[in-house]
Amino acid sequence: MVQAASPTFSRQDWLKGYESLKTEQAYWIDEIEGQIPLELEGTLFRNGPGQLDINGQKYGHPFDGDGMICAIAFKDGKAHFTNQFVKTPEFLAEQKAGKILYRGVFGTQKAGGWLSNIFDLRNKNVANTNVVYQGGKLLALWEAAHPYSLNPKNLDTVGLENFGGKLGAREVFTAHPRKDDRTGELWGFGVQPGPKSKISIYRVSDHGELSTESQVEVSGFCFLHDFAYTPNYRIFMQNPVSFKPLPFILGLATAGECIELKPNTPSQFLLIDRQGNLQTLETDPCFVFHHCNAYEQDDEIIVDSVCYPDYPKLEPNTDFRDVNFDQVVAGQLWRFTINPKLGTVQRELILERSCEFPVVHPRCMGQEYRYTYIGAIAKESGNAPLQAIAKIDMTTGKQEFHSFAPRGFISEPIFVPRDRSATSAEDDGWVLTLIFNAEHNRSDLVILDAQNISGKPVATLHLKHHVPYGLHGTFTQEVF
Repeated sequence: MVQAASPTFSRQDWLKGYESLKTEQAYWIDEIEGQIPLELEGTLFRNGPGQLDINGQKYGHPFDGDGMICAIAFKDGKAHFTNQFVKTPEFLAEQKAGKILYRGVFGTQKAGGWLSNIFDLRNKNVANTNVVYQGGKLLALWEAAHPYSLNPKNLDTVGLENFGGKLGAREVFTAHPRKDDRTGELWGFGVQPGPKSKISIYRVSDHGELSTESQVEVSGFCFLHDFAYTPNYRIFMQNPVSFKPLPFILGLATAGECIELKPNTPSQFLLIDRQGNLQTLETDPCFVFHHCNAYEQDDEIIVDSVCYPDYPKLEPNTDFRDVNFDQVVAGQLWRFTINPKLGTVQRELILERSCEFPVVHPRCMGQEYRYTYIGAIAKESGNAPLQAIAKIDMTTGKQEFHSFAPRGFISEPIFVPRDRSATSAEDDGWVLTLIFNAEHNRSDLVILDAQNISGKPVATLHLKHHVPYGLHGTFTQEVF
């Protein structure tokens, strides 16, 4: 597939990907175009909101949907699909009641107006944002609570994970950890927000044991989804936002709808070293959900991030399905060059096209690297749903695209190396992405050759159904 000159998408097609998947299944994928590489062995885990309504009563925002894990296992040129919902007590209670019982963080209120929602400050742990395999444990992640532990063999829910009591009852674990491929360690964080926010830096060993590296207090409300990792620093972008809790407490708005961007306020990089020392450096106002990668170079730190010129504010009593893409702020890939000694931050635009969900080769996490793979819109300007995979050469600036427009809608790309040795080419491997195929109202798992990203897919695996638009995932070499 090559990119069309003027790709378009149909709103009706796009909306189909927001239909709930009610069933849980396990089957061999037998409808395949092309051939699964024999060297591709392991399990792709994906997480995202699988249920977006209860008996037709729709959640107000997709991020409030119940988490559903999908697993696609590869071995001997064959693939097996499994999916299961994370069986949280809240999920089970709503299934039994047949209606929405909990307020969602982003856009869901209980029926009955403010009187039904006033003073109800409970969080529903939807466990819907990411899934990682570490130390023999499969963890479904949502950043405002503890992870849920799952059985990696069949995706059965085991229960809340507190790492043997090392994660306190009021502490939370990020939905966006970073894996150090050289040591096998998983690095994460948790935020306890308030007038002063506390950031805890966590290390999960390759045996699944959690320890706290440091805890840092930061002035102001912290809204942090992701962080960048290098051997000597944990790097956060303190987005210039404020939280006004009164409408939430009074049942007039969700918590997410009470977050606002502070006008004309600079963003701040928070540099936390291995000893827990904090350095704050200002940069031009921008909002970051996801960092691509970071690395140290002489006296400087390079941080590559998807930056928005404004916070995409959630408005009360609006339906995300009615979004006007022409009015949605676009994320772009920027490079920040930070000099801690001089206290300076410089920035350079890398990819002007609207994009999200950047990934790199696992061995390059926190290290100097050349290639990033990222979801992008299929047209050169404006905004739209993500329908293309871009490969960016961070050294030469070369950009290559594989478009699935007009009827394909992508998820986060995952890079899987063909050979995990240190001497293999950085782009020797495959890019895996789950596509919603609106033409056939199903999802396809597409395998692209990372060295020929714009070429014909190596293989396209047709599922027997659709999978609602997901968020994050991971690939492990273990076959489940």
